[in-house]
Amino acid sequence: MHTRTLGQGLEVSAVGLGAMGMSQSYGPNPGTREDMIAVLRSAPDAGVTFYDTAEVYGPYANEELVGEALEPIRDQIVIATKFGWAIRGGQSVGLDSRPEQIRRVAEASLKRLRTDVIDLFYQHRVDPEVPIEDVAGTVGELIAEGKVRHFGLSEASATTIRRAHAVHPVTAVQSEYSLWTRDPEAEVLPTLAELGIGFVPFSPLGKGFLTGTVDTSTHFAEGDIRNRVPRFQAENLAANQALVEHVKALAEAKGTTPGQIALAWLLAQQRWIVPIPGTRRTSRIQENAAATALALSADEVSDLDGLAQRVGVSGDRYNAQHMAYVNR
Repeated sequence: MHTRTLGQGLEVSAVGLGAMGMSQSYGPNPGTREDMIAVLRSAPDAGVTFYDTAEVYGPYANEELVGEALEPIRDQIVIATKFGWAIRGGQSVGLDSRPEQIRRVAEASLKRLRTDVIDLFYQHRVDPEVPIEDVAGTVGELIAEGKVRHFGLSEASATTIRRAHAVHPVTAVQSEYSLWTRDPEAEVLPTLAELGIGFVPFSPLGKGFLTGTVDTSTHFAEGDIRNRVPRFQAENLAANQALVEHVKALAEAKGTTPGQIALAWLLAQQRWIVPIPGTRRTSRIQENAAATALALSADEVSDLDGLAQRVGVSGDRYNAQHMAYVNR
């Protein structure tokens, strides 16, 4: 797999791996902890060397899993993790990006990840109670101390990105972006292009929808986040089928998979975009990695560019509570 460069010269594999689902959000894990360690360690064989986790995933369990799995290959890979939530009794109870909290999280994450340095440290959600300048300054201090290499933001508005970048250079912004979630295109992506910041789309496969394996007959297990996402309610899924059917038809014509089409479209948008699809299976890592070799014609990219607008997307990507945390 070829590599891509985010902001500040951070070189990563063109497709990364989101580890969250190994610990939460998608129902019971079909594999054991040992299975997940094996999956994580298999990623570099497919060229995937960019891993994404966060303290709140679990909480804590995902960082511990990633740390154990990647310790033997730490010098071959790039690890991103996140701060910004207040965690009490094993649950997130709101936001907390106070400087002292950022430092506490950094020290704890270093231990759980079994590493001396965090390659990319994102603010998970913008905290309106803490000036972003204070956040950027604190992470900048951690970088000067050698505990962190790069600073990132997640689900931040263009205005916040500019304010943070003015204090300390931002390497990457991570937000949801896919064929059916196009929010960053209006303001965030042009800002990143201007400032030389990379973009890391999470849920690039639409939480599984864009793989073509989800329809109105799909039953989500207890604990699966999609039970709470309006876009996955039955009536919205039915309305959204037209979009995925279009992707499936193109995949069939090109002898590939719908998921690979969705990833190839993202990769075609900009050279500094690096999607991080999540999975719990080595076979999916291999499939996702192969999207980097899939060539879409200019006409195919243009057709996909306009797909969501032509077909329409029914339902919000989060419930009202979580939508309040984005684009701040």
